[in-house]
Amino acid sequence: MGRDGNFSHAQWPGFFKAKRHTHIGHNLAIACVRLVKATGTSAHFGERRRHAAMTAMTAFSRPFTEFTNMAEILGLGLSHYPPLSTPDAMMSGILRTTLKDPGIPDSAKDPANWPEVMRTEWANDMGTAAAGQHRAAMVAQFRRVREELDRFNPDLVLIWGDDQYENFKEDIIPPFTVCAYDDVDVYPWRHAQGSSMMDGGKPNAWGEGPDVHYRLRGRRDVGKHLTTGLIEAGFDVAYAYKPLHHASLAHAFTNAILYLDYDRKGWDYPTLTVPINCYGRKVISARGFLTNINDPLDFDPPSPSPKRCMDLGAATARILRDSPWRVAVMASSSWSHAFLCDHTHRLRPDTVSDRALYQALVDGDFAYWHGRSTAQFDHAGQQEILNWSPLMGAMNALGATLKWSEFVETHIFNSNKVFAVYHPV
Repeated sequence: MGRDGNFSHAQWPGFFKAKRHTHIGHNLAIACVRLVKATGTSAHFGERRRHAAMTAMTAFSRPFTEFTNMAEILGLGLSHYPPLSTPDAMMSGILRTTLKDPGIPDSAKDPANWPEVMRTEWANDMGTAAAGQHRAAMVAQFRRVREELDRFNPDLVLIWGDDQYENFKEDIIPPFTVCAYDDVDVYPWRHAQGSSMMDGGKPNAWGEGPDVHYRLRGRRDVGKHLTTGLIEAGFDVAYAYKPLHHASLAHAFTNAILYLDYDRKGWDYPTLTVPINCYGRKVISARGFLTNINDPLDFDPPSPSPKRCMDLGAATARILRDSPWRVAVMASSSWSHAFLCDHTHRLRPDTVSDRALYQALVDGDFAYWHGRSTAQFDHAGQQEILNWSPLMGAMNALGATLKWSEFVETHIFNSNKVFAVYHPV
């Protein structure tokens, strides 16, 4: 601090780093960030600058906790594929249901007319053997992502995921919501609803009973801070302090945790969930899940666009970058879904469209992602990739580079799965 009572931008980083190893609470850290933004490089305090200084001074009087981390962000992407929770013999259940759809031509349903790779997966056991291979490929990737997460050791995990007619129903469908919950007990099998495919006490891959649960730690303070920042940045997001129609979390979030904890080591990371209305025109009309191809649907309004979702991610990244927290931001969804893809008769995903998006991800071609339209996503059955769009926007805004990624392809297990880890920034 100079004699005139001001920090210069050049002085600020050294001051903040010096404070890393002192007893300082997150309220103080946020107040200091606000103070330096207000003071800028001006020679004297104005009224706003005096107000910001008083905010920081007020924070000094609050109880301090050990504060050792500066803001750092890790980008992660994964799947929350519901049938991974089921035994191998049940994994192709979506395709088996689709094959009973009377609106799909018999010729399309005849395996003799399928691509060879699809016939190979289906084999003579309706995909049971291939399910074991698909599971092994996915679990290997989940373990890799969990290793990266544990190495980063975040203060918070933020998950972007969809809500498939679970917590949000006819009374309200917000485009984006910050679920600023306190601690919540998540019973994955007892709380399961229809689109999770695990409702009604179905057997699960771990042989767990209905009493198995996680005590999920929340961070209402971070949720409020993020919501405030997004609103001030022009994103009029909804927020909630407790669930509405779900006893805990929609399966996009529950499954991400279940699969990252596939080996049941536990999950102690405070977690903030941000549901996105990915299903748009089918969130109420199809209840975010399966219908027959010729069912008459009274379509709902559309989802937010890929561009808007990317912009939300970019705004989120900027807010978290200026915070005192280490945060892992995570996209949770598979890619093209067969049951949403009419031009493949809902039998297999649109792998060509998925591969194009994946190549853009590998190449760091964020403009390609930004230029996709809602109609293009809907046509390809890529509605849930809107959960990845904020991750792309965040990584672009931060200048993050891809560390590794993997594309797990399938033709009979409803959706291709992508896993990705970015270098922390």
